[in-house]
Amino acid sequence: MKHIIIGGDGFVGSRLAADLAAMGEDVLVADIHKSSHAHYAKVPFVQIDVTKAESVDTIPLSPEDVVYNLSAKMLSPIVTRAERHDFFWPVNFHGTQNILSWMEKRGADRLVHFTTDMIYGHSVTVPQDETHPAHPLGEYGESKLATERLAEEYRAKGFKIPIFRPRLIIGPGRLGILVKLFKLIDLNLPVPMIGSGRNPYQFISVFDCASACVCAWKAGFPNEAYNLGSDEPPPVKKLLGDLIKHAGSKSILLPTPASLVKLTLDALDAVNMPIMDPEQYKIADEICILDTSKAKRELGWHPQYRDEDMLLAAYTEYRKGKDAHKQAQRSLAA
Repeated sequence: MKHIIIGGDGFVGSRLAADLAAMGEDVLVADIHKSSHAHYAKVPFVQIDVTKAESVDTIPLSPEDVVYNLSAKMLSPIVTRAERHDFFWPVNFHGTQNILSWMEKRGADRLVHFTTDMIYGHSVTVPQDETHPAHPLGEYGESKLATERLAEEYRAKGFKIPIFRPRLIIGPGRLGILVKLFKLIDLNLPVPMIGSGRNPYQFISVFDCASACVCAWKAGFPNEAYNLGSDEPPPVKKLLGDLIKHAGSKSILLPTPASLVKLTLDALDAVNMPIMDPEQYKIADEICILDTSKAKRELGWHPQYRDEDMLLAAYTEYRKGKDAHKQAQRSLAA
């Protein structure tokens, strides 16, 4: 049996590939780009484009192999409203379509698939379990929800497809929208919050996402959806306040009237000058906490990383990158 990781050069995929290889498993990574990950010394790589069915068909696959779909377009970089459909759907939906079709032709029927908590939209219940109504607020969530419906069609054909719905994934190698926050803190500028900051904010570590994949494999690929998020997330105000203190910054937290800020961001989005994606800011002051008890109960999975520690680690990585860049500039100047 081979573990084939589609999108395996990316954030979660590279962590999963390294973990499986360390366990002595037979692993193959398929992605559009290849980085300099150390595990490529023993993990083979196939260059493919999930948006092209003929490209996906070049990946070797046997009926006993298992597949992990980690290919996706994310909410970073921010794109304009007019661009969003063509940005998200070719990879997120049509790519998944191509992967499932390829698996069906080759007789393989076990797939771990990642979507997002963004399929839920506005918070109706607290916490949100996997039965929460699905009403995405934009093209990203819509494209991901469409893949879940596609997965249901293949489950009816006998496929085993566990689906993971993670909160914002952070860890080494991905900073995304956090870069804007870190820049404000580095410049000792006020850090605006949408609302009072009393609502909690939940992350999920890249390492915990990779471990969830392993748990799904060992549990036999159950045909269920599972939320992934940290335990006991702190309020936004505390999370950011601790970060500012850790950074030694003079920044202050600036609460804002959420309704007014959202109207302003809506207006900027309408004129193709988005600062944030609507799927981010429309729920920024809501209590959006994922209930992860189902994954714990059925898969034996437990998150190991705290939100506070993840954010501080991300800032440390950001600072290392900035310092290395400055050092390189000084060396060139010399």
